[in-house]
Amino acid sequence: MADVSSKELYEFKKTLKELSNKKGKGTELVSMYIPPDKQLSDVAKQMRDELGQSANIKSKQTRKNVQSAIEVIMQRIRLFKQPPENGLVLFVGMIPKGGPGTEKMETVVFEPPEPIQTYWYICDSTFFLEPLEEMISSKEVYGLAVIDRKEATIATLKGKRIDIISHLTSGVPGKHKAGGQSQRRFDRVIEIAAHEFLKRIGSHMNDAFLEIKDDLKGVILGGPGHTKEDFYNGDYMQYEIKDKVITTVDTSYTGEFGIREVINKSASVLEELDVIREKELVQKFLKELIDEQGLASYGEKEVRNNLQIGAVDTLLLSEDLKSKRLTIDCPSCGFNAEVTQKEGQKVKDLTCPKCNEKMKITKEEDLIENFVEIAEDLGSHVEIISTETEEGIQLYRAFGGIAAILRYHIS
Repeated sequence: MADVSSKELYEFKKTLKELSNKKGKGTELVSMYIPPDKQLSDVAKQMRDELGQSANIKSKQTRKNVQSAIEVIMQRIRLFKQPPENGLVLFVGMIPKGGPGTEKMETVVFEPPEPIQTYWYICDSTFFLEPLEEMISSKEVYGLAVIDRKEATIATLKGKRIDIISHLTSGVPGKHKAGGQSQRRFDRVIEIAAHEFLKRIGSHMNDAFLEIKDDLKGVILGGPGHTKEDFYNGDYMQYEIKDKVITTVDTSYTGEFGIREVINKSASVLEELDVIREKELVQKFLKELIDEQGLASYGEKEVRNNLQIGAVDTLLLSEDLKSKRLTIDCPSCGFNAEVTQKEGQKVKDLTCPKCNEKMKITKEEDLIENFVEIAEDLGSHVEIISTETEEGIQLYRAFGGIAAILRYHIS
């Protein structure tokens, strides 16, 4: 997702949310994922076969709806000579708008932001969105290491994909029955061997994670016993990697089973990281706001003005913003303007201030999309803030869901 703009990512997430809310009456919503290397002629052939097999569906209404969806898919794929670079996804089906008889055919077709790996054709009462949902999370990379005195496994987690980078064994001697001076000598040998093993682990982690340090969101250490703490507290990792360690986790296993155990036990921590980051951003804005010389701005009009002159460093937008940005034109004298329509608000008859003629709405855009487009054109960072935290709720309720941290003071 590295090459996807903030606007494209927002639109992608918005589409997924809309699709997840759609429900069919039966197993008649069709989800199709076509990888970029898939021959569309093969897809068309399968659709013709599916059309024939659908005649066996017992329910007359479900049979009719499934056949209609398949015909729509066949029509849409004829528009392509081959799948786009990242493949093609199609979601087609009859969606009820109210009671019985209110169903309408809906079709969503687009190229996903990352390549599709597997061909899917699924009929269900909901759309199959899991592969696309994984794409959202896959932009974040975590480093993982499971360590004890006998072995260590180093891996990365990207979305739900685990890549084992290296597995090391120590050769550190186990328990012994020697006594007296022999015992002390054996203890020293064991400690030296353990120290050298931790140095080797650190070297492998540095090699693995320094290459991806800009994309590395955090490092998690796991393992049975106290070896992981000894490793973290010692001087074994390069400081840029050590600074990214976010937690340590006790596990019963090492190796790949240990890596999976670390992931399972860290799930709440990983989910919390995004929440913490959002909280810190809003808190930074609030800190700037109460400072007399602070670099803060809020409210749609003020933030829009500061954004358009390039003064905004980070734009904060609440994901709960549901307003629309309308472009209105006068068909008589050509005067045009932009106005914001809040959710649930009806636009009254708009009279042209120049000739008093009635103006027409010529463009309607989601307010978030409108802000994000301006921000990207001017190189401002954009952060979409959820309302899962007190800070997120405060941004939405107290500041209208629109705020900014500025690059410089505005006189």
